[in-house]
Amino acid sequence: MHILVVGAHGQIGSLLVERLAPSRHEVRAMVRYPDQQPALAARGASETVVADLERDCREAVRGVEGVIFTAGSGPLTGADKTDSVDRRGAKRIISAAEDAGVRRFIMVSAMRTECPEQAPEKLRYYLDAKREADEHLRNSSLDWTIVRPGRLLDTPGKGRIKFGEDLDYGEIPRSDVAALLGALIDVPASSRRILDAVTGETPIKQAIRELTQSAE
Repeated sequence: MHILVVGAHGQIGSLLVERLAPSRHEVRAMVRYPDQQPALAARGASETVVADLERDCREAVRGVEGVIFTAGSGPLTGADKTDSVDRRGAKRIISAAEDAGVRRFIMVSAMRTECPEQAPEKLRYYLDAKREADEHLRNSSLDWTIVRPGRLLDTPGKGRIKFGEDLDYGEIPRSDVAALLGALIDVPASSRRILDAVTGETPIKQAIRELTQSAE
């Protein structure tokens, strides 16, 4: 599959590009600035494209079969940036993917988007923006999966997760999120599912097998 990684220069995105590089997939890394392209090529991207979620990004999705959205302004960057990237930017590229005939779309969201009022006040606007983007994806014709990790850690990945629907809030290393995203791209059982993800006791490959078996 020809996959576009949106937010490829970010922490999860760059780990995902590196993980997908040796697979059978072709990886197009979307970055915001030209000087970010060499780093993604070094991580194994088949190609790179410069595009801005805050503007027209239709060319970035042209010719790909799948999109994995890992971009994000971060919850503490301010309402303007959150609105332009996490809300309007995400919705913009979802619509562009739909118009371009893209089949598969995986969104990295966040736990507690369904109830931002229960989160700390400084996170509520960010979670509300993610909630609206998720809803836009759910209402699209795309073959979508929404992954909602808990609090993201920069610690080494453990390779063991718990994921499913309506989990208790937890945390998870970014590298484990990247590993999960790379595994889910080819898993029909994850289609049209919202999956929370936190550190657990189950190896990622086994968790994917269990998800597939539960759908049979």
